[in-house]
Amino acid sequence: MLFSTPIFLIWFLPIVLFGYYVLFRRWRPAQNVFLLAASLVFYAWGEPKFVFVMIGSIAFNWLMGLLTDRFRARKTVSRVCVGADVAGNLGLLFVFKYLMFTLQNVNTLFGASLTVPKITLPIGISFFTFQAMSYVLDVYRGDGAVQKNPLYVGLYISLFPQLIAGPIVRYQTVADEIRNRRETWPDFADGVQRFMVGFLKKVLLANTMGVIADGVFDSKDPVGAAASWLGLIAYTLQIYYDFSGYSDMGIGLGRMFGFHFLENFNYPYISTSVTEFWRRWHISLGTWFRDYVYIPLGGSRVKKPRLVLNLFVVWFLTGVWHGANWTFVVWGLLYFVLLTVEKLTGVHQKLRGKAWLPVKYLCTMLFVCLGWLVFRADDMPAAWTYFRHMLGMGVSFSDQTFRYYIGNYFVYLLAAAVLALPVAPWLRRRVDALAKKPRAVCEWVYIAGLCALFLVSIANVVKGSYNPFIYFNF
Repeated sequence: MLFSTPIFLIWFLPIVLFGYYVLFRRWRPAQNVFLLAASLVFYAWGEPKFVFVMIGSIAFNWLMGLLTDRFRARKTVSRVCVGADVAGNLGLLFVFKYLMFTLQNVNTLFGASLTVPKITLPIGISFFTFQAMSYVLDVYRGDGAVQKNPLYVGLYISLFPQLIAGPIVRYQTVADEIRNRRETWPDFADGVQRFMVGFLKKVLLANTMGVIADGVFDSKDPVGAAASWLGLIAYTLQIYYDFSGYSDMGIGLGRMFGFHFLENFNYPYISTSVTEFWRRWHISLGTWFRDYVYIPLGGSRVKKPRLVLNLFVVWFLTGVWHGANWTFVVWGLLYFVLLTVEKLTGVHQKLRGKAWLPVKYLCTMLFVCLGWLVFRADDMPAAWTYFRHMLGMGVSFSDQTFRYYIGNYFVYLLAAAVLALPVAPWLRRRVDALAKKPRAVCEWVYIAGLCALFLVSIANVVKGSYNPFIYFNF
């Protein structure tokens, strides 16, 4: 089930809100059990059999957390426990996500004839597996208390607002709120507003950019250079609004039930270095790899050869995490090269001053866009062909495809490009500076406009408009 579907908006969410705030109001244990049950229903909606994978993951990590804490004084046994937990979680991920890919490559590279089973990928498995692992790792490192109640661990791992697309939440972030959260109307109102903003990002911007991107990338005929650039720019905007919009909806839903998740995006497309980009993009994943892989390997406080190795491990794993395809591996290694160059040369620190900002920004966004080209392509030959078309090799500069999309979607492209910049915080500061009455008028105008656009978006969803989700299978 996705947040941007009629079944969620019209049935699931109203029923859950009614049960939570009416049937089980002021009864926290019942509310938690109800949320857990609702989250399992949410996850089981598309493929009911995979809910047993989720339940198995909850039980396994709850048990390994208990064992890790139980044998904390016996370092060797404790390490065995946490090692078994990591192996179990990664083994689950490997079977469902990478086994087919591995067998296919063994057959190709070594001429083997191994049978490749058809394995359906459970939605969001990469998200909830990393989240579950972080709980046991934090217990082992003493960064979080063990939880003896399996229902609490189950609610933490399966909570539907962040279940299938993050943000990846650390247990200590919500541990106290699971038992002692306090719902308030201001929080609820902020959550509703945040959900609506994310919904608009997804339906009005991401989906519209997706029409352009898919039309160009999936074209059976070669498209011109201008259309190729337009398609890549559209995909760059689509993946941002698609994923950040879903994160906004998740954060908003969490707040509606008294949970406060950390931010996952911070205007990444204003970055003037690749390092800055990854501090602003998918913050929870970057933080996860930093805390559980990069720093344990030694971080940046090591000699240069070891630093390069640490960066290679992190970005190879980051690429693999995103999917079982060589395009994701190459995408991750591209960022390994870029970040290694930045760290070893300190080029962005050397190019100081406002005069260098446009150059640094354009270079950063060029690399980011090229990364998204590899990320979006079906395979590396397709990525290379698309890149050649961007350079005008074998195709014309402008064609009918470019004229069609720029003529019909220019306003959407412009709006998406402008809103990817921190325009909203700037306007908010200006409104806050107004006197009391003008500020109140601006706030009511904003709410009315938000509600109107939200209704338009719901109409688009109900009538069955184009509504994919890029990170659905991650």
